[in-house]
Amino acid sequence: MRDALLMLLAGLAAAAAGLWAWRHLHYRSYWLAVGFPLMAVTIWATWRKVALGCGLTKKRQRWWFTVVPGAIASTGLVKVRRRFQRVAVDTKPLMWLPLPTRHGWRVIVHTLEGQIPADYAQAAERLAHSWGVHAVRVSSPRPGRVVLAATVRDPLVRLDHLPASGDLLTVHVGRLETGGLWTIDFRTVPHWINAGATQSGKSNLANALLVGLAPQPVALVGIDLKGGVEFTPYAPRLSALATTRAESVTLLDDLVTLMVDRMGLCRTAGARNIWQLPPGVRPVPVVVLVDELAELYLMADKSEKDEIAHTSTALLRVAQLGRAFGIYLFCSGQRIGSDLGPGVTALRAQCSGRICHRVNDPETATMTLGDLDPAALVSARAIPAETPGVAIVASQDGQWYRARSFYVAEQTAEHAARTYAHLTPDWADVVRPDWDGAALSDLLSA
Repeated sequence: MRDALLMLLAGLAAAAAGLWAWRHLHYRSYWLAVGFPLMAVTIWATWRKVALGCGLTKKRQRWWFTVVPGAIASTGLVKVRRRFQRVAVDTKPLMWLPLPTRHGWRVIVHTLEGQIPADYAQAAERLAHSWGVHAVRVSSPRPGRVVLAATVRDPLVRLDHLPASGDLLTVHVGRLETGGLWTIDFRTVPHWINAGATQSGKSNLANALLVGLAPQPVALVGIDLKGGVEFTPYAPRLSALATTRAESVTLLDDLVTLMVDRMGLCRTAGARNIWQLPPGVRPVPVVVLVDELAELYLMADKSEKDEIAHTSTALLRVAQLGRAFGIYLFCSGQRIGSDLGPGVTALRAQCSGRICHRVNDPETATMTLGDLDPAALVSARAIPAETPGVAIVASQDGQWYRARSFYVAEQTAEHAARTYAHLTPDWADVVRPDWDGAALSDLLSA
């Protein structure tokens, strides 16, 4: 008997060790074969109690029959005198079968009468704690349905290497908390604001963006108001670089001139934007990388007032009209506040892409994310200092996500700038292209 018990314990220990090794060596197969089935059973078994505890149930009248008159369990103890009694019971929302995902699971839930997706979003943290998962995100594909997407463990703790970007003006810069790629697509979201304190990952994101855009047929322009210390190492791949506000004024004037020239080209061709032009006529896209945005608006004395107004107006014009003519903005700064003047507020309104890393003051987070979702603002303020690269992102699907950029060392970005230096267009040719009128007419007619 004792030998049999020892053998049983040894077998259980070996099975536990095997499961532990399986989980750590190949988590994906372990999750699909063992982890998810157990989780799915748990979800189904506890859904009624979880929904009741999270306030997602509704009371409905039901006819109840009992062979022992006296008590019926509902929400509490209900005394009855008859065997057949109409009582109020808590009804849970109808849940479909959970489906596994790479980092967790997702399930569709039918909302009850009077419920909206916001009711489930408010209960998301309670749902996560009830099921012991890292996070639960709520979306609504159509009226009357919500999708609960859970991540069992944080996919942002450890990231893979930076993947190659595919389409033009599209860069995979990191991963979302859902496990999917964090993609910046300038053709979908043309202008971005990237806010973050020192050592929050703001510069690393700019490095990832440069590495992704370097091999693409685009013109990169830098405005670096740290005196050029950030972007000068990447000068081989930059068509133009401004390191002072005076140089920024000249560069922005060039961009406005470029925009007006492309307006005329599109008007001649009868096109609404450069992407409707024939490939032989289409001008090169321009991506403007701005670092330390606040320095463009800070005024030491009144003598700088006209220069700041000129800079603010030119940058706003580029943000308002540049998308159709292939000019895109990526503006970074440690602080973005209304105290910098109305120019910042107007620019912010034109930038639909929002990225907020850890910030030192609540106003910067409010300026970056405040008009999107209050929950996003709370999440941005909760980013710890020991997780550089983590940010709250307003994605191009209209929702916000917690995300983290891939780590890209300065040496990697410098190597990419040197490797693809031959793709750098000359700025004079970009701003003042030498169009042949006859050849242009032939291309447009073709």
